[in-house]
Amino acid sequence: MSSNYPIMLRLEGKLVVVVGGGKVAERKISGLLASGARVVMVSPEATEELQRLSKAENIEWVQRSFCVDDLKCAFMIFAATNDKVLNQLVKDSAEPYQLVMVVDDPDGSDFHLPSSFQRGRLSISVSTGGASPILARKIRERLKQEFDENYEDYLEFLFVKRKWIIKEVTDAVLKSRLLTAITSDEFLHSHDREGDFRQLYRELSF
Repeated sequence: MSSNYPIMLRLEGKLVVVVGGGKVAERKISGLLASGARVVMVSPEATEELQRLSKAENIEWVQRSFCVDDLKCAFMIFAATNDKVLNQLVKDSAEPYQLVMVVDDPDGSDFHLPSSFQRGRLSISVSTGGASPILARKIRERLKQEFDENYEDYLEFLFVKRKWIIKEVTDAVLKSRLLTAITSDEFLHSHDREGDFRQLYRELSF
């Protein structure tokens, strides 16, 4: 059995077509909007939340039954209806270069969505390769307790300091030591990371 290839996709501005307007489609669209994707939903009907998103112009709603031309130029496609035959038609209508997820046929899909959560810039995803989505959610909940809200500010600090170190520190050894040191528990739990970093920089520079 071949294994899946883990990847983080940048979807900002890319066209994603979701065929379906029910609760499953709603969950998929919610995650897509957070990524900055340009979402087009094709469905005769939609949940109240999806109707609200359409009225607010967060998504484009094509209010009719699916046709093949709806997939034109799509980077990613979700077949998310409660009709197995229609979902398969969506899959069969896609071009070979288009990524398709069929919600009721994970084995026939090009990709699947892991159980995920975010803490600012930190993204953690869990997948069991389709063996047990329930177990994946359980593991996710355990990880959410370990990686709590404190990581949001910490990741922002790491992002800013890493950019500064790479740009300003020319000594390779010092650069490596600084990048390693700021990932320690001391910085994670620090109440004055900026002050601690200045102190660390002075100590390691001499």
